[in-house]
Amino acid sequence: MISVDEALAEILRHVQPLEAERVPILEALGRVLAEEIISDIDIPPFDNSAMDGYAVRAADIADASPQTPVPLRVVGSVAAGYVAEVGVEPGTAIRIMTGAPLPHGADTVVPYEDTDDFDRPKEERLTSPADVIRVRKAVRRGSNIRPAGEDIRRGESVMAPGRLIRPQEIGVLASLGRETVLVHRRPKVAILATGDELLEIHEPLAPGKIRNSNEYTNAALVERTGGIPIRLGIARDTADDLRAKIQAGIAQGADLFLTSGGVSVGDYDVVKDVLADEGEMQFWQVRMKPGKPLAFGLLRGREPGRKIPLIGLPGNPVSAMVSFEQFARPAILKMLGHTDLTKPTVQAILDEPLTNSGRRGFVRVIVTRQEDGYHARKTGQQGSGVLTSMAKANGLAIVPEGVYRVEAGSTVTVQMLDWPEGTGA
Repeated sequence: MISVDEALAEILRHVQPLEAERVPILEALGRVLAEEIISDIDIPPFDNSAMDGYAVRAADIADASPQTPVPLRVVGSVAAGYVAEVGVEPGTAIRIMTGAPLPHGADTVVPYEDTDDFDRPKEERLTSPADVIRVRKAVRRGSNIRPAGEDIRRGESVMAPGRLIRPQEIGVLASLGRETVLVHRRPKVAILATGDELLEIHEPLAPGKIRNSNEYTNAALVERTGGIPIRLGIARDTADDLRAKIQAGIAQGADLFLTSGGVSVGDYDVVKDVLADEGEMQFWQVRMKPGKPLAFGLLRGREPGRKIPLIGLPGNPVSAMVSFEQFARPAILKMLGHTDLTKPTVQAILDEPLTNSGRRGFVRVIVTRQEDGYHARKTGQQGSGVLTSMAKANGLAIVPEGVYRVEAGSTVTVQMLDWPEGTGA
């Protein structure tokens, strides 16, 4: 039996980022960049006004004040998306809108409110431009102007490979005129539940049978993590049926296998045996609770030398989910090109004591934010078959290996499954 850290390191040793594919930028949301983005333009591409007002020469209004306003002749106007037909000469001004290119000869923008034009009704300003405006405040040269290249300069490296693409990155890509981008391919994850006791979810319950919840839970976890779930259905407790399902997953191009069940010590737990026949068994059993009966190995792919990782999750639904978060999630993230593979954690004060087996414990808790920080309390019964304990939880409190009890009032590390409402996280 190995530790959680040893198991994770062994799994990640056999997992690498997948090759890149080019996708439209909106399809890149949540994906990891696989190329360097270098700008071929300045952004903004020209000097432009940061506000509505008048484009002027700073020298002309150096002595302006409310007591001695400086009159300027208005020779034109320019809106965003257009270019002024005339330039600014000494003693003149051009009415300018936010985002409009700065006219030739101008070096400053005076806001409307610093001119007597601001005193007129807005409708009049829009329909009847003033012939002369009086500037009531000196503005230094370059004021209220967004210079060309203020955001991005031509030739600048804007994004490096490994960058997570969020909505703001998509906006930058769009501003650069990038319709597509290279990102790491999403892994195809074959999902297989094992056991003669399992029924499809549409089937009526029968004596000794339960519905196959793990397939759907694991598919949802894979989807949320960024993978593409390939649902292979139920493999019965025979080596032949399990082999057939595994071969079906390989034929569909699976990059990773996730099985649930069939990895403990029962007579019908066949995953370990089939894994040994169809590839290489790396380890079995991890010092954690829940989730001790976890297997990992490598299946032989169809191409010479190709090996496909298989993570054999326990059959109990809570054990399967906790094991997914500790091992399958980081593996999928690494395939996607992520470098940060950890779960977000907080330090929380326990509102009740926790008992532990001595293995590393993952206790389902509800985390709330209070005046003195985060607090955590158990969701109730902690049995590995109590799936509602996960449905109620927004975190997993971690009890270190070798610790059997943590008292109320102690501070523990909690892996966050979801953030408490109102934390802003």
